[in-house]
Amino acid sequence: MSDPLVKKRPTAADVGREAGVSRATVGFVFNQTAGQTISSSTRARVLEAAERIGYRPHAGAQALARGASRIVLLVLPDWPVGASMQRLIEAASSVLDDAGYTLVTYTPRRESAVRPLWELLEPEVVMGFAPFTPEQLVSMRAQGINHIFPDDIGGSASPETGPAEQLRFLHGLGHRRIAYASTADPRLTDLANVRVQAAQQHEQRHDRVPLDVRTLAGQDDAIEAVRDWRAAGVTAVAAYNDDVAALIVGAALRLGLSVPNELSVIGHDDAPIAALFVPSLTTVRRNEEADGANFAAVAIAQASGTELPDLSEAVLEQVIVRDSCAAIPASDQLVR
Repeated sequence: MSDPLVKKRPTAADVGREAGVSRATVGFVFNQTAGQTISSSTRARVLEAAERIGYRPHAGAQALARGASRIVLLVLPDWPVGASMQRLIEAASSVLDDAGYTLVTYTPRRESAVRPLWELLEPEVVMGFAPFTPEQLVSMRAQGINHIFPDDIGGSASPETGPAEQLRFLHGLGHRRIAYASTADPRLTDLANVRVQAAQQHEQRHDRVPLDVRTLAGQDDAIEAVRDWRAAGVTAVAAYNDDVAALIVGAALRLGLSVPNELSVIGHDDAPIAALFVPSLTTVRRNEEADGANFAAVAIAQASGTELPDLSEAVLEQVIVRDSCAAIPASDQLVR
């Protein structure tokens, strides 16, 4: 027996009765069905009736009617979502909203028994920061999802250029012996490897002294690394992110070193800690507004079947100069 206190959700048939039209006409109005001639007065009457009784069309039914859900599913890697990622998502969501799409984010968990969201949501486009696994691609295509980026053909929506900016900045200050500090957080392994590789390739292209790369799990690792770096003549460290940069600065101070006079440190991502830390951290900030707009542009191109935009020069990084980096005197610069 139904509860008389539970209010029934209004249906399209209710709207039709309220407006004095057929249920089919209500469907034509809300689904904007092509080839149907609905007068402006009838359309207005249907919309006013729907507003009066509180009718909201079912999103899934609308998607079936027009053959598209207008949903973009952004699959996030299983790593902590920091300030940089949040800014990117907000920018992408804003652009997609203006274009009539809804952005939904989803983080698959390793060994999860839950069905992936693309099997439940019927997204029009699925995007990710890294290539999907063959198993994920099979699962998506089994659901009829044809717009996937990046797919097994390739492509990347988010080139990693921050490490090059870090090193370019440090070399501009006169540093010649530079180390790179990565993170031991297992959730960040993939991105950490990408950034380490980008840093190493940048130095190799310029025929510079190879980077001494260390992976740091905590303060003890950082103290040992800084002690070794200083013994080897390292004057600057580029860090995977601002948390790792703060770890390096803390280790240097515990060893009695002056930052930045004896050791310069630059972070990445411009997290809130960068401005609050003492000394405040010089860092690289990604232009998340442009980055998010790029993701949105790729999604819209996928959905509309148009050519993908060229993103090779679209994303820029900016060095935010604060207190943790300084130039070294010309007399102290090490010769390669």
